[in-house]
Amino acid sequence: MSKFKENTFKSKMGKRIHRRIVVSGLLKASAVALLGWHIRKLQIEDSEDYKLLADANRVNLRLIPPSRGLIFDRLGKPIAVNEQNYKVVLIREQANNPSKVLTRLSNIIDLDQKLQDKILQDMKKRSSFIPITVAENLTWDEFAKISVNLPSLPGIIPEVGLTRHYKEYETYAHVVGYVGPISDKDLKSEKPVDPVLQIPKFQIGKVGIEKKLERHLRGSAGVSRVEVNASGRVMRELNRAQGKSGENIHLTIETNLQKFSLERLNGMSASAVLIDIDSGDILSLVSTPSYNPNNFVLGISQSNWNALLSDERKPLLNKATSGAYPPGSTFKMIVAAAALEIGLIGLNDKIFCPGFYELGSRKFHCWLKGGHGKLKLQEAIQKSCDVYFYELARKVGVKKIGEMARLLGLGQSYDLPLTGLSKGFMPSKKWKKERFGTSCLVGDTLNVGIGQGFSLATPLQLAVMTARLASGKQITPNLIRGPNIVQAQPKSISIRKNTLDAIRKGMFDVLNEKEGTAFNFRSTDETFSIAGKTGTSQVRKITREEREKGVIKNEDLPWKMRDHALFTCFAPYKKPKYALSVVVEHGGSGSKVAAPIARDIMLFQLYGGIPPLTAYPETQQLEVRNRLLEIAKKINLSSNINFNI
Repeated sequence: MSKFKENTFKSKMGKRIHRRIVVSGLLKASAVALLGWHIRKLQIEDSEDYKLLADANRVNLRLIPPSRGLIFDRLGKPIAVNEQNYKVVLIREQANNPSKVLTRLSNIIDLDQKLQDKILQDMKKRSSFIPITVAENLTWDEFAKISVNLPSLPGIIPEVGLTRHYKEYETYAHVVGYVGPISDKDLKSEKPVDPVLQIPKFQIGKVGIEKKLERHLRGSAGVSRVEVNASGRVMRELNRAQGKSGENIHLTIETNLQKFSLERLNGMSASAVLIDIDSGDILSLVSTPSYNPNNFVLGISQSNWNALLSDERKPLLNKATSGAYPPGSTFKMIVAAAALEIGLIGLNDKIFCPGFYELGSRKFHCWLKGGHGKLKLQEAIQKSCDVYFYELARKVGVKKIGEMARLLGLGQSYDLPLTGLSKGFMPSKKWKKERFGTSCLVGDTLNVGIGQGFSLATPLQLAVMTARLASGKQITPNLIRGPNIVQAQPKSISIRKNTLDAIRKGMFDVLNEKEGTAFNFRSTDETFSIAGKTGTSQVRKITREEREKGVIKNEDLPWKMRDHALFTCFAPYKKPKYALSVVVEHGGSGSKVAAPIARDIMLFQLYGGIPPLTAYPETQQLEVRNRLLEIAKKINLSSNINFNI
């Protein structure tokens, strides 16, 4: 290579190297400038944003469950309250190894492996920051031991919360209901989902008023901002926004009357409803047997749950509002009212009862085998003659009977904050055709005329029916009272006064005339005289062969094959204030079983406590004295009575 070419080559190479140095320098300068710009942006422009992110890493937000609203009786006595509850929760994001933490915790309190596995499963279903309830209702010693060992239990937080407690136990179980831990099913049905419901084991209403008024009773959650260190341990609470407590609820029910009614029905599968006729307030609503709602608050055991479900007397069922029964002879007032209103019978018209009613080749029997002879309407109510009302029902027809039944409150549900309300049932020609594909037969109408067949009514409906007959007004039952609840004045029902007077007089004679079906269970205090109607509804068919040999007595039958015993009444007769219905499942005779129960409950309300013995027939006073003393002792009223015979 010549010297010239060599110099030329060196010159070109030098220029290339120079360009590379310049480009490299420019790139480095650009990178430094860009880095400087980012540093400036981070430190100056975005500093507040990153400060907030840093705060979020060391500040946690926690939901504070609201205090549930309390429930009181008519006079302000607490029924459902909140009691202090020592518990511990676990936050997954703060526990390095939740399984290991639970194992350590099990060395301090009773926490078996099955429960630990369930807690770990619950964690996976919730966000990592949601606290999971591990144990509650701890003793103070257990709570203190956990607090002392917190350094070895990351993510575990001891808390003092509130839990529901029912002070009256069985007395209000079917009315108030109970709360229980929230389930996945509850969450799915909640729209929109309240954030506080995502806290596992958060308690919500399951049945009764607790469920129907859940939104009012629950309140709204508060929020706590707490500072935590690098390991997630709480260092201090920065601030707290208190939630809103739930609303307090006041019932229309009187506790002493409720407890008396419950004890009077003790040992039976029964129900009773007493209504204030002026206001429609339900003063007592009981169903027996009852149960202890406190057992459900933290989750009932499987064995206890199975025992309640398998009990043939159905303690979980609110029989007063969910139990639907053939109304039996208590329905006869409805047939009488319908016949009088359309002018099919006069008060002095008589119908002959030979002991049975013939329809073709079939006989419909009266409860009195030999028959009642000739009867007027009021006498037919007094003696509860079946044949009289067979004939009346045939004349009136099922359509008019159904219309009168609905007018008097049957076949409908009421706007009460209770679960499982039954509408009962009033059959019609249309229903029979759709249900069975056949026309409504005369035999069906005869059965309806004495409250049998397809007709069904709840004890609540029977009490409303009686209140409307006694007042002539469209009484509507009410269970909640308060300054924001205004009850509209009930309108008059479209039934003539003469019709109502005739039926009331027939009901008065049931208890106050010697041939009345409940004469033995009258009130002897004329100021507080009672008017009512007995009812006995069959639950089995009596064959012709059995009638010929002799109908088997209720006491000789298995419990589930015995008749239902019913009684409905109002008092005082001259100025009605209260209406009451009593239904005893498979109790047998309404006149022998339900009537004396109803008399005791009604007199308790009329006298404002244990009634005096002078309100009872002299021959019954010793028996009544022993019964009332026993009840008074159980409900802590024995010191307020002084019986002298």
